Amino acid sequence: MRVVILGSGRGSNADAILAAQKAGKLGSAEVVQLIVDQPQAGMLALGEKYEVPARYLDPAPFKTKLEGAGEDLYIEMIEALQPDLIVLAGFMRVIKPRFIAHFAGRIINLHPSLLPAFPGLDGIGQAWRRGVKLAGCTVHYVTAEVDGGPIIDQAAVRIEVEDTLESFAAKIHAAEHQLLPAVIARLSTAGE
Repeated sequence: MRVVILGSGRGSNADAILAAQKAGKLGSAEVVQLIVDQPQAGMLALGEKYEVPARYLDPAPFKTKLEGAGEDLYIEMIEALQPDLIVLAGFMRVIKPRFIAHFAGRIINLHPSLLPAFPGLDGIGQAWRRGVKLAGCTVHYVTAEVDGGPIIDQAAVRIEVEDTLESFAAKIHAAEHQLLPAVIARLSTAGE
């Protein structure tokens, strides 16, 4: 299974996926490309670390959406890679319907909440401010509804009395780093 990872930031989830791949724990999945939408994204350095092609692809002109000429460029570049799976790992853009339709059923997203609770930006902060006792992360298929696609799997994290927002966020990220590679590995062997 050919995997393309899209991201915007430091790439901790991409790092977890690539570490799982290096350790032989990604099933029959193979990451063939990392694509970032920010020229200074830390995720770019993972390419050299894991010997996987990594590149910046300009999504202009929109700051929070992927549409127009930028969307065309992403579709063309990704299609050329012949992906079986596109993983949004900290990709901070709203994917538009044309992109979703082009890669229908092949795009998954990691979200830092137990969806359907706390969709959209800052799922961790939303859960913290609400005072929930159980939160977590979700991997789901991407549809036109933001964070509304079919759920593949979730991992729960308990918020303890002694937790701070920072320690709570660290727990969520640790759960993400386990969940996302495990889901990719399962998807890679689902059709075998």
